Amino acid sequence: MAKRTTGQQSSGSLVLSAKGFLEMKKILCTLGLLLSATSLQAADNRPNILFAFADDWGKYAGCYAKVDGAASLNALVKTPTIDSIADRGTLFKHAFVTAPSCTPCRSSLLSGQYFYRTGRGAILQGAVWDSSIPTYPLLLQEAGYHVGQTYKVWSPGTPKDAPYGGRENEFESAGNKFNTFSQQVTNLKKNQKKTLEEAKAVLLDEVRKNVESFLDTREGDQPFCYWWGPTNVHRKWIKGSGKTLWGIDPDSLEGKLPKFLPDVHEVRQDFADYLGEAAAFDAGLSEVLAVLKESGELKNTVVVISGDHGAPGFPRGKCNLYDFGTQVPLVVSIPGQVKPRIVEDFVNLMDLAPTFLEFGEAEVPEVMTGRSLVSVLESSKSGLVDQSRSWVVTGRERHVAKVRDGFLPYPQRAIRTKDYLYIINFKPDRWPMGAPMTVTKDMAPPAEQLENNTFICFGDLDASPTKAWLIEHRHQQRWKQYYDWAFSKRPMEELYVLVDDPDQVHNVAGNLKYRDVKSQLKSQLMKELETTGDPRVMGDGSTFDKPPFTGAFNR
Repeated sequence: MAKRTTGQQSSGSLVLSAKGFLEMKKILCTLGLLLSATSLQAADNRPNILFAFADDWGKYAGCYAKVDGAASLNALVKTPTIDSIADRGTLFKHAFVTAPSCTPCRSSLLSGQYFYRTGRGAILQGAVWDSSIPTYPLLLQEAGYHVGQTYKVWSPGTPKDAPYGGRENEFESAGNKFNTFSQQVTNLKKNQKKTLEEAKAVLLDEVRKNVESFLDTREGDQPFCYWWGPTNVHRKWIKGSGKTLWGIDPDSLEGKLPKFLPDVHEVRQDFADYLGEAAAFDAGLSEVLAVLKESGELKNTVVVISGDHGAPGFPRGKCNLYDFGTQVPLVVSIPGQVKPRIVEDFVNLMDLAPTFLEFGEAEVPEVMTGRSLVSVLESSKSGLVDQSRSWVVTGRERHVAKVRDGFLPYPQRAIRTKDYLYIINFKPDRWPMGAPMTVTKDMAPPAEQLENNTFICFGDLDASPTKAWLIEHRHQQRWKQYYDWAFSKRPMEELYVLVDDPDQVHNVAGNLKYRDVKSQLKSQLMKELETTGDPRVMGDGSTFDKPPFTGAFNR
């Protein structure tokens, strides 16, 4: 914002006659009108941007029952706030992250580039932000936007590494207890004898005050870009909280779980708790929107709602390139839109950076590989709006450091189209979820440890009751396949035919019937990786297998 200056009064004196005074009054009135008109012309009418981004939240919201059907899990989760945005906005059916791990996903989103182009932002532990990479929050700030965030943006989160502007743009004056929602509510009920609604209200009030503190620091009519990023959907939660806090009966999930999850009470309860945290995110978002509405800003605000990857602690979710790991919700409302739409364009979350910049009338750097969604959002069409948006590329390198010898990654790339998912596992000799470590043929840690300590085995799958149940039942013939889907080594190539296999459990890469399809998808994938300079396929392809990417906690 330009600094305002005040004029200095002349030291001379001026004596006016009555006639002269009237003439001067006319001049001043005219000048006032001109200044007023100029002021109106200079008013900044660019839209505000609210980005609500939940940690570890896959494609689970009530509005997606319209896409997946009334018999889906989405019919069980109550997200009235998100649904209300979808009812006047655009629901994307095919939204994906570039990488199903928090830091690389966010590096991609902030930079508008594939994760593998963000240097050490492409890994989790050991990540360091390269400040030479342009990011949309700072570009919008330079363009005059008031920029801020509450809770989580970029995983390492220190001022040195922050690609969103550092501590000066953080607004958590009321606290960050919302990030552990189920724990906090449970403790408030137990220790302070609050009712369930009173306990929830404490945390929702925190959300409200944090948003208000952000708006209070804005200058005049300055447009804002606000990232609201709670981490409550991330593990761990209070077991049974889905039912006790949100009324989600675990056994109502029977027959609705993906085929790779055992349909047993323990797993259903675990997933019900996960859906409960999505409901908590929705309740917090309601407070954010209420503050914006009360301030008169909501009507001129682009609202974008999404998550950074699939479910944690469940096989084939977080840290996997199956849809359960890479597909996320994406609901967008833009000023003036009243008619809901369901869009089938394939979207990668790196597309949001150029989208935000275009809304903010800021220049989009040529280095960005994402493509703005503004034309799609401003269209009145449903279905496939942009015919060129018929596929996305996803990938993964290293998540947790100490899960394989030498701190090596598990390199994967994939291409997802309407009909197929094709995956390359570049190093099939490595363990996809990390080494078994304490799990052997004859021994395994007790369930309590497996539910609470991620790193004692298969460290790229978060500790959870589901993880404990699978390991405990690994020798039973009925459940052996589920254990293998979760933890076993994988072939170099995987191909799934989605019309027959929506849960992606039947690999047909070795089937001659699909030889030409596989060849075409591999060629298309490799062309995109080479065109965008993926180090995994450039040169000898070993960049990510060497320091600094393979250090334990290099900073």
